[in-house]
Amino acid sequence: MRKISPAVWAFLITSTAGFMAALDNLVVTTALPSIRAHLGGGITDLEWTVNAYTLTFAVLLMFGAALGDRFGRRRIFTVGLALFTLSSLAAALAPNIGALVAARAAQGVGAALLTPVSLTLLTAAVPAARRGLAFGAWGAVNGMAVALGPLIGGTVVEHLSWQWIFALNVPIGLALLPLARLRLTESHGPNSRLDVVGTALASAGLFGIVYGLIRGNSDGWTSGPVLSGLVVGAALLVSFLVWESRTATPLLPLRLFRIRTFSAVNAASMLMSLGMFGAIFLLSQFLQNVQGYSPMTAGVRMLPWTGMPMLVAPLAGLLVDRIGGRVVIAMGLALQTLGLAWFALIVSPHVSYVSQVPPLIISGVGMALFFSPVAAVLMGSVRPQEQGVASGANNALREVGGALGVAVLTSVFTAHGSYASGQSYVDGLTPALWVGAAAIAAATVAILLAPRRSRTTPSLPVASGESSGTTDTVADPTPAPVA
Repeated sequence: MRKISPAVWAFLITSTAGFMAALDNLVVTTALPSIRAHLGGGITDLEWTVNAYTLTFAVLLMFGAALGDRFGRRRIFTVGLALFTLSSLAAALAPNIGALVAARAAQGVGAALLTPVSLTLLTAAVPAARRGLAFGAWGAVNGMAVALGPLIGGTVVEHLSWQWIFALNVPIGLALLPLARLRLTESHGPNSRLDVVGTALASAGLFGIVYGLIRGNSDGWTSGPVLSGLVVGAALLVSFLVWESRTATPLLPLRLFRIRTFSAVNAASMLMSLGMFGAIFLLSQFLQNVQGYSPMTAGVRMLPWTGMPMLVAPLAGLLVDRIGGRVVIAMGLALQTLGLAWFALIVSPHVSYVSQVPPLIISGVGMALFFSPVAAVLMGSVRPQEQGVASGANNALREVGGALGVAVLTSVFTAHGSYASGQSYVDGLTPALWVGAAAIAAATVAILLAPRRSRTTPSLPVASGESSGTTDTVADPTPAPVA
């Protein structure tokens, strides 16, 4: 019997863990009506079941990479995997919505620890000549998790229960833990200092902003808690920027934002996630609460959007070779804008699914055209030794955009509609989709402001789907795929 090589073990372990972490971004969306029916709570409580995960994941990604450098990447990967597994069990057993939100936040912390060190561990195990193939396959696995999240969540909810979307992580995590200990090689990074102050300022600031946005309509925009959240959160984020500009080991090196292409790609990524995640959050509930589809059927009917990147990615790669990544990204964002705007124009309580398919496909093609070349454009804007930090910044800002998207679009929804009836839901959904379309239109403008050519043009592997990325600087100059 042929012995499994260390490279194959590293790929199997890190890609499986990465699949679970990426899946939990969107797997909960088709379970939201079932969670609401079982645990109670309003739309603001449901928002936190999504944002508790994306927020902690976003603000701790780069900190997780620094912990790996300091204490060992295999050790931090194992700690993150253990925390993710235990918090998944806690989510499955949650007796109320508050306990579920707390468990989701702990899941996000675990994902933030295991994700950024995964590709560094894979890099150490794979020969240099095969790293491009390994990175591409790793990115494709993570992209598949994001694409299939609503479908997997809906299928599990319909045939088992909503608790199983979390419980299924437990046996997988328990199987991976001893394998990670036995089959992964320990390594440390050159940077052993941690930016604890920067992490605390960013975390508290983002929490305050998102809290204010989520509670604004229900508590009143001039209420004490909402105003305090928005004002104090903004002040903490300003303090974070000041701190990052002065500390010797910043969590987010602000000097990189002087590079026009780097700034443009990150602005586009954040705005695109804002529009996309917020729209998926509301549309998945529209298909179930208003149109009466089962959770699994709702996931299937969203596949023209969420699954399209897996089909269109090869075509996107050919377009990049012919007309350049910047133009392809702009095309993708423009198509996403068109898709959301089209959906906003036709949505009604009784709109047929046939009418929904064209805007869903257009949005899905747009996602594919965005995700395929964004890694090459981003990494081509910085020096090889800065690619790990650039990757981490892009992934963190994308996750922040997703959390803000759910908060902002739901705030618009609750200002104009409710769950009271199908028409009331559509009354809130329509302006929210327009806001999402406007955010992605702004992302289109942002990427067009990038220069035609980056400073550097290293040879880059392009992931075929969305990945969770990495924040480690690796010895080999080949960058990790970034979504």
